[in-house]
Amino acid sequence: MPAGGGRRMGGRYMTEEEKAALPKVTSDLIKRVFSYLIPYRMQFILVIICIAVSSVFHLLPSILTGKIIDEGLIGQDMRLLVLYIVLSLAVTLGANLIGVAESYINIWIAQHITFDMRNQMFRHLENMSQRFFTSNNQGDIITRMTSDIDGVQSVITDTFKSILSNSITLVFALIAMFQKNWIMALVGIAVIPLFVLPTRKAGKMRWTLTNEAQACNDEINGILNETLSVSGQLLVKLFGKEEQEYERYKEVNGRMIALNIKERMAGRWFFVVLNTVTNIGPMLLYLAGGILMMRYNSSLTVGDITVLVALLGKTYMPVNSLLNIQVDWMRSMALFSRVFAYFDMPVEIQEPEHPEEPSGPAGEVDFSHVYFAYDKERPILKDVTFSLKSGKSIAIVGPSGSGKSTIINLIPRLYDADEGTVKFEGTDVRKLRLSYLRKCVGVVSQETYLFNGSIRENLRYAKPDATEEEMIEACKKANIYDFIEAQETGFETMVGNRGLKLSGGEKQRLSIARVLLKDPSLLIFDEATSALDSISENKIQEAIGPIIKERTSILIAHRLSTILSADEILVVKDGMVTERGTHKELVSAGGVYTELYNTQFKNTEEEKLALRMKVASSGYTEGENTWLDPDLPENYELLKELRGE
Repeated sequence: MPAGGGRRMGGRYMTEEEKAALPKVTSDLIKRVFSYLIPYRMQFILVIICIAVSSVFHLLPSILTGKIIDEGLIGQDMRLLVLYIVLSLAVTLGANLIGVAESYINIWIAQHITFDMRNQMFRHLENMSQRFFTSNNQGDIITRMTSDIDGVQSVITDTFKSILSNSITLVFALIAMFQKNWIMALVGIAVIPLFVLPTRKAGKMRWTLTNEAQACNDEINGILNETLSVSGQLLVKLFGKEEQEYERYKEVNGRMIALNIKERMAGRWFFVVLNTVTNIGPMLLYLAGGILMMRYNSSLTVGDITVLVALLGKTYMPVNSLLNIQVDWMRSMALFSRVFAYFDMPVEIQEPEHPEEPSGPAGEVDFSHVYFAYDKERPILKDVTFSLKSGKSIAIVGPSGSGKSTIINLIPRLYDADEGTVKFEGTDVRKLRLSYLRKCVGVVSQETYLFNGSIRENLRYAKPDATEEEMIEACKKANIYDFIEAQETGFETMVGNRGLKLSGGEKQRLSIARVLLKDPSLLIFDEATSALDSISENKIQEAIGPIIKERTSILIAHRLSTILSADEILVVKDGMVTERGTHKELVSAGGVYTELYNTQFKNTEEEKLALRMKVASSGYTEGENTWLDPDLPENYELLKELRGE
């Protein structure tokens, strides 16, 4: 059982972490919680009525028991005996049927509130900027969406119901006891703490032992994950640590066994105390009743004493539950506070109130004095200004962390610039409809994400009504159709979770086809080949080359061959565009690009050229192209171009 939640032997206690995270329960918080009940207020009123009627009905058999004894058995009246027995059974059946109806309505309300909250949360999270998802732990986001909202259900199905039903049962039981005999009722009330105190003490003891056992279990799971995983077992074997790891596991496992024995024995001793105490109450009532009847000639009857004993038993659980309800209530409020904390996070990327229409050529981009920072103390972009004309392409290069990816993230408004203006097709991106902007911008990123489905399903994510011909054309342009055609099931081939059944190059080419199917007016390649082998890279380069010739494109790349395909190169360093121009102009300028070329591009390209020359000298031909002899002038010219000479 996880530490920090649950019920143990009638006692519930908070962990130290829960106590530290307790919310401040204010009237505004309570109003906000109950606001989710407003659409279902009629159903909730019906639940309250059902709980009240059911609670009274459950008490009636105990009261009728006195009638059965006094008027039926002692009075020897068979008609009344049968009548009261039938009435008692009918009331019990009625209480149970009402309980079923109440449970259904209660669960229906809880599920619909959960439905509303999940939809509200999902919509809210969809509207959050990329900053939210990069700043927050993904596991925490999923927890808010699932277990936190699931926990809210218990507020309606358990906490509210428990408060209502236990309160009503306790009130009616005490009223009935005092109506029978106020002296006996006082004796009964005095007995209740004898039941509650041992229950809470035993509950606290078992809670502590359970938490210790859980911590021990976590330690065992940690050892198993470390030592029995593929990598862990390999390490254990290579370092000869089998005996050491066995002793470590044996020691923790021994502690776990000892704690389990203590926990179970604590429960056994508790039941001994509980059974003794629950019998003390009725015995004291019998004694007090006997004294009143024998010594003081009270009008109290045997049936009355039996009724009082039965009613006393009905007060045990309501009192104990109400004493512990504060913990459930505070936990519930904590869950609501966690959910509301996400709801209260502002949506950074807002849809414009009065969206404007694009006023410039398709795919055109203009940055004007743009500043941006993820963290205000560490600026990323500083006074970035450049333009990309429709039908042209630019390559953005620069050291790692210089702000290249941040620049392209501002175009589809994954983030908004802190200062300056980013225009798309002649209009400030903050004034365009988000749906239009993101439809017109296609991004192929280094981190390729595919859904666990077929190739067809992943392609149609971009265009649900895409025809077979459109998919084939996009796949041919992305240089992936030959691979798909070679598969036994073609477009129905399953790609696996996150595309794990495909190679890196296949996934990347499939993502290019998906973006092409979207048919954006601006196409962005963000390090699309950086994590691939040379064969996969070449296939993607063959796909990218023709694409950027026919579309407005931005390329972030670390391969010189990709950069050379662009009409212009921007060099970004420390968040600023420090240089711009053609490859030849920038190499000869002796700046950042020259340094990048000498350290990152030059060796790779010269190695490729040397390999081409070596292949050429062997007389190898590929199609109509023959790799020429290394002594021919064309090869010298290419080498000079690569060197910037």
